[in-house]
Order: sequence, then structure tokens, then C-alpha cells
Amino acid sequence: MDCVFCREDGGEVLWKDDVLRVVLANEPDWPGLCRVVWNAHVAEMSDLSDDERARVMTAVNIVERAMRRVLVPDKINLASLGNQVPHVHWHVIPRFSNDSRFPLPIWAPRQRTVSEAQLSKRRAQATLMYEQIRNELNAAFGAQFGH
Repeated sequence: MDCVFCREDGGEVLWKDDVLRVVLANEPDWPGLCRVVWNAHVAEMSDLSDDERARVMTAVNIVERAMRRVLVPDKINLASLGNQVPHVHWHVIPRFSNDSRFPLPIWAPRQRTVSEAQLSKRRAQATLMYEQIRNELNAAFGAQFGH
């Protein structure tokens, strides 16, 4: 099977250890959108042990908390679909009431246009959360990776 998350990181790696990684997705309309990706090819959360599932969800929660503190979105969406990429990964998505698709999912048709100035401001804010994510993941799982 040709799996994009086995072949590629899935975005800019913010933090990584032997079992999972947190990456910043390159999604121009969604500054700050992160993915928590299990490193090994596993299709379903139920394929993981209890401890492994807890580790994934701890990472998702750490990313969500940092996102909420720094970006102050109206809502956080968590998504683990895997229909197109059957490899355990979670999307952690900051949502704003004036984003291009709110209140619909980010994969829905565009509802409105967001100015480049607003997106640039959100991109600049998002950079402030990267170090927080690294620090909190290092504290939770031990210093592993960061740049």
C-alpha cells in the first residue's frame, strides 16, 4: 500500500519521537492547522494498545490547548477520518466564525472569502504556538525533538 504518511511527514515537523509526530499542515486557508500522526502504519485507533491510544490523545490535547491559548479560536475541530489516508492521524483545526467555511467542516464548499490580511495575521499568531507545543510535548513525553 502506498501511504502518504509512511512516505512523507505530512507537513512541517514541530515535534517527533519514536512513535508519533506533530506537524504543521501546509493549508493556506487554515493557519495553525496541525496533525498528530502515528509514525507506524496503523489504520484504526483500535489497532493501538490502550497506552498508545492514550499517548495519541495526550498529544492531541496538548496541541489543542496551545492552539486555544495562542490563537483564541471560536472553536477547535478534531477530526480523524482516514477515508483517503487510512493511517492513524488527527487533525487539530482552529476555527473562527469568520473563516471561509464556518460553521461547516473545512472540507465543505467555501461560504465566504477571508482577506489575505486576516490570514496573514493568523499565520503570524500561529508561529507563536509552535514553541509551546514543543515544550509541552517534551514535558509530557521527555525531550525528543524540536528545532
